[in-house]
Amino acid sequence: MKATLSLGRPAGVRVGVHWSVLVIVVVLGLGLAGRLAEVYPGRPGWVYWLTGLAAAVVFLLSLLAHELSHAVVARRNGVEVGDITLWLLGGVARLRSESPSPGAELRIAGVGPLVSLLLAVGFGLAAGLAGIVAGAGLLVESLAWLAGINLVLAVFNALPAAPLDGGRLLRAVVWRRTGDPLRATAVATGAGKALGWVLIGTGLYLVFLGAVFSGFWLVVVGWFLTAMATAEGGRAKLRELLSGVSVRQVMSTGPVVVPASLSVREFLADPLYRYRHSAFPVVGPDQRPVGLVTVKTVTGLPEEEHDAPVTSAMIPLEDIPTARPGDPLVHLLTDLDTSPAHRALVLEDGRLVGMITSSDISRVTTWLASSAAWRFRAF
Repeated sequence: MKATLSLGRPAGVRVGVHWSVLVIVVVLGLGLAGRLAEVYPGRPGWVYWLTGLAAAVVFLLSLLAHELSHAVVARRNGVEVGDITLWLLGGVARLRSESPSPGAELRIAGVGPLVSLLLAVGFGLAAGLAGIVAGAGLLVESLAWLAGINLVLAVFNALPAAPLDGGRLLRAVVWRRTGDPLRATAVATGAGKALGWVLIGTGLYLVFLGAVFSGFWLVVVGWFLTAMATAEGGRAKLRELLSGVSVRQVMSTGPVVVPASLSVREFLADPLYRYRHSAFPVVGPDQRPVGLVTVKTVTGLPEEEHDAPVTSAMIPLEDIPTARPGDPLVHLLTDLDTSPAHRALVLEDGRLVGMITSSDISRVTTWLASSAAWRFRAF
C-alpha cells in the first residue's frame, strides 16, 4: 500500500495517506451529516456536511494516533519501523523486523486498542461536558459519535484474529506457551482467515436480505482480513526460511552504475544501459550513490527532456531501501515489496558495494526450499 500524499514525520515516523482515504472520509462524513440532519433539523445543509466531514477528519487523526502508538512502542522494544499509511480500511504501521519476544509482541499489539479505548473515553467525557455547558447540539452529537466509533475500533481490533491487533495478542500468547513463533503465527492467521470468511458470509446474507450497503462493507472487510491473514502467514514462513541469511550472501556485487552527470540522451544511446539491466544506481563524482534510474521511466520521457541529466528522472536515494552487507536479509523483505523499483542498494561506509532485487530473493528462496545446504555453505 503506497502512500499518495506524505504527512511528514510525526514522532519521527514517516506518515502517508493513500488516495482511498477520501472515500472513507466522504462516506463517514455524509453518514454523520445525515444523522445530524435527522436529530437536529432546521439548519442549513452545509452546516451538517461541514460538521460531518470535520468529525470524519478527527476520526482519521484518531486512527493515526492508534498507529503511531504501535510505532512508538515498537521502536522502544527494538523493532524497526518503516512507515505508516492511512487508507480506505484504516491504517497500517509497517514494521521492518519481528518482535524479539512474546512480551514485546504483547506490548506492541496491545497499545493500539488501548489508545483507541482512551480516545473513546476522552471523546465521551468531552461530549458530556459540552452537553452540560451548551446543551444538546451538533457538537455534542459529533463528540458522542467519535466516542462510539473509537470504541468500535478498539473492540474490533482486539478480536483475536490476524492481521488485527488481537491477532498479534493471540500470537504473543501462543508464542509464550509453545516457544514457537511460526506456530503462533499459524494460529493467529488461521483465526484471521476464519473471521474473514464469517464476515464475507454474513455480508452476502445481508445483501440477500436487502441491506446492500452494510452487506457490501462486511464483504470488503472480510475479504481484506482473509487476504491479509494469508499474506501474513506466507511472510512468516518466508522469514523462517531466510532466518540466518545475510544481505552479503544474496547481493549482486559490482553493479553497473550511471554517472550523475550523464544526460538522458546519452543514457538511452549507450547499449551498456539499454540491454543489460532494467535499473541502475546513479552515483555522484565521489562515486557515492544518489539514487536509482529505471530504463522504463527514462524511455517514457518526452524528447525535449532528453538533454536533462539522469538525476532529473531518478528515484532519490531516500526513497530506495538500503542495507549493509552484514544486515539480516529478512529486514529487507517488506521494503523491497513497497519499493517503487523493487530493489535495494547495499552500502558500506556510504559507498555502493552491491544490489539486491526481488528476483534475488525469489532465487534464494527457491534454493532454500529445495535444499538445506545453503545454511551451511561457507561465505
